[in-house]
Amino acid sequence: MKIVHKAAEERTNAPIFVGEVYRTPAVGEEETRQLHLGVVRFAAGARNVLHTHTYDQVLYVTEGEGIVATEQQENVVRAGDVAVIPAGERHWHGATPQTGMTHLAIGTPGTTEIVK
Repeated sequence: MKIVHKAAEERTNAPIFVGEVYRTPAVGEEETRQLHLGVVRFAAGARNVLHTHTYDQVLYVTEGEGIVATEQQENVVRAGDVAVIPAGERHWHGATPQTGMTHLAIGTPGTTEIVK
């Protein structure tokens, strides 16, 4: 067993994000080879760009209001909602223009690619 103590939240300027976004790693390769878990906090209007993963991704919204979208549809999500995004699906997610949003991002090891 391993206990993971809360890591510090850090602002990220990774190319996948637009606007003010903060990440807190929780569980990664140092803890397990089978699962990754992180907290992502989007300020109002912040989001990520269209992208895909080589793994299924689960987003659990912990606070605020956000959008989880594909090229065909946009879904408003609120605290307590869960989005399940299949591997390979082109999607983006983030806060609404008026409200920040925080979610847990859950997945397995793999890659993320920005859709150009």
